[in-house]
Amino acid sequence: MKLLIGDKNYSSWSMRPWLLLKHFGIPFDEVLIHLREPGTTAAILAHAPRGPGKVPCLIGDDEQITWDSLAIAETLAERFPQHALWPRDAAVRNHARSVSAEMHSGFGELRSNMWMNIRASFPGKNATPGALTDIARIDALWRDCLDTYGGPFLFGEFSIADAMYAPVVMRFNTWQPALSEAASAYARRVTALPAVQAWIDDSLRETHALPDQDVCP
Repeated sequence: MKLLIGDKNYSSWSMRPWLLLKHFGIPFDEVLIHLREPGTTAAILAHAPRGPGKVPCLIGDDEQITWDSLAIAETLAERFPQHALWPRDAAVRNHARSVSAEMHSGFGELRSNMWMNIRASFPGKNATPGALTDIARIDALWRDCLDTYGGPFLFGEFSIADAMYAPVVMRFNTWQPALSEAASAYARRVTALPAVQAWIDDSLRETHALPDQDVCP
C-alpha cells in the first residue's frame, strides 16, 4: 500500500491514518507531497487520478483508492481485522465512532485559530471565545471517555479515536491552552507514543514552510 501525505509539520489530516499504520505495524510506503506548491495537486493526481487531489490518500495493493482520513481509517479496520483499530465491543465501538465523527466534522473555531504547526510555539495566543468553547468540549469529551473506560487512551487501548484527536494534541502542545489535569495527562501520553514521536521527529527535520494559517485543518 501507499499513503500519500502532506508536510508532517502541518498536515493534521495526514497524521491520522499514518499513525494508525505505524502504531499497528501495517506495512506501507509513504509518499510525501509538499502542500501549497504549484504542482501539489498534479502530484497527488498522478498517484490517485480518481481522487480529489488532496491528502491523505491511501492506494491499496489492489490499486483501490481511498481518500479522507476517516474513510481511510474505516478501510484499514475492515482490511486488517486482526488489529483492534476500533474497540471490539459493539457499544464501545459505537461511542468511539461518534467521538471520531465529532472531531472529523466539528471544532471549526479551534481549527481556524489554532492551526497545526509542530515546530512553532504560540502559548496563550488566539484564545478566541469560539476556540475556547471547542477546547472545553474536547476536554470534557476526553475526561468522559477516560473516566468511562479507564484509560490510558480514550477507549482503553489506542484506537482510531485517539488517532483522530492526535492532531489536536499537537495543537495543544503548540498553543498551550489551559486544560484539566486529566486532559493534560492524556495529551502527554499521546505525545509519548512511539508513532507520534516518529511523526514529530520527521516534522522537525522538514524545511518546507507555509504561511501562518490553517492550510490543512
